[in-house]
Amino acid sequence: MKHFGWEVADGVAVATITGAARKNPLTFESYAELRDTFRALETADDVDAVVLTGEAGNFSSGGDVHDIIGPLTRMDMPGLLRFTRMTGDLVKAIRACPQPVIAAVDGICAGAGAAIATACDIRLGTPRARVAFLFSRVGLAGADMGCCAMLPRLIGQGRTAELLLTGRPMAADEGERWGFFNRLVDPDALDGAARELAAGLAAGPNFAHAMTKKMLDQEWDMSLDAAIEAEAQAQAICMQTHDFVRAYEAFAEKRRPVFEGD
Repeated sequence: MKHFGWEVADGVAVATITGAARKNPLTFESYAELRDTFRALETADDVDAVVLTGEAGNFSSGGDVHDIIGPLTRMDMPGLLRFTRMTGDLVKAIRACPQPVIAAVDGICAGAGAAIATACDIRLGTPRARVAFLFSRVGLAGADMGCCAMLPRLIGQGRTAELLLTGRPMAADEGERWGFFNRLVDPDALDGAARELAAGLAAGPNFAHAMTKKMLDQEWDMSLDAAIEAEAQAQAICMQTHDFVRAYEAFAEKRRPVFEGD
């Protein structure tokens, strides 16, 4: 990858947003390459879980002021829409890929960086993490990259309204208490904790994990009756997998199952 770090080992991919001198800003190029990379994960057979993080003690400061914000002020409406749809396509790609995506958030996590972390399936943070949806600070709506849809489902409507309208940072303890962070760990332990969690997920029933992720998304706008029926069908499909049989056989033989994702 040219515009961010990427490594894959034992089924776990680690994507690292780079640019430590400016707290890992996003550029036109990194947006596009991240979007394309997450899209490609739909057919990747060597990746079963993903860690998304930033380098040198920060997650991401969001859209680069000079490389993105400045050029946007000079674009016409079609150009602006191409950009905003591209950033939204990155969120869609994170949500659509079958692999669980874990955000490992340290330090600054702002603007588009906060939106990307929100799009991930699981978020680990550190006590010094600061998450800020800064759009109002630059004269924009908080309605960016799906934040008005995703964030209320994590922390509630009122808390979301406060963060998006004021642009104030959400402290790490608030984020954990409100449900944005699954848990907080020491900064020195963040990378290891995220990789350990990803490795555990990668060793699990990957087809079933992908089904769980898909149903979590699809059931956002279903009635309870429709959701129960959809889950009945989804679970029946999972019951046809070899991993389901492997789990039963392992239980009968009093051993740990070894899943293969089929």
